[in-house]
Amino acid sequence: MLNRVVYPGSFDPVTYGHLDIIKRAAQIFDEVIVAVFRNPRKNPLFSMDERVKLLKEVTKEIDRVQVDCFNGLLVEYARSKKARAVIRGLRAVSDFEGEFQMASMNKQLDSDIETVFFMTDTKYAFLSSSVVKEVAQFNGNVKGMVPDVVAKALVEKYNYSR
Repeated sequence: MLNRVVYPGSFDPVTYGHLDIIKRAAQIFDEVIVAVFRNPRKNPLFSMDERVKLLKEVTKEIDRVQVDCFNGLLVEYARSKKARAVIRGLRAVSDFEGEFQMASMNKQLDSDIETVFFMTDTKYAFLSSSVVKEVAQFNGNVKGMVPDVVAKALVEKYNYSR
């Protein structure tokens, strides 16, 4: 049986913290599906298609990684992809409570799908897509936070030149 895992997220935009988890997961699992989902509680800067395109660009050289998108329940998507687990990233202890609730609900919905938590590398513990967007919105330097292609896309979204 293939050890396939889904790494879901809004990835608005993808950061080096996300890429760190994707690379590490690809070293452990046979296949990693990075799945962009529409979070109804968020108003994304980038469209679903733009986020998928950016993720495909920044993961193109990472073996065993696919990029996809979905709407609806994560466990139903994971089941449709025959994934055995879901990856969730944790930056700090404060992330754990919400992630634990989500993992517990997913387990209730489908007891065959596990949740695997990855602690983020400490150099990315401060990093979130929200922080990146806030810095970029005010023409701040996001070098070291996101790949160059993402930084360029942020510049284009916020209509300023560097």
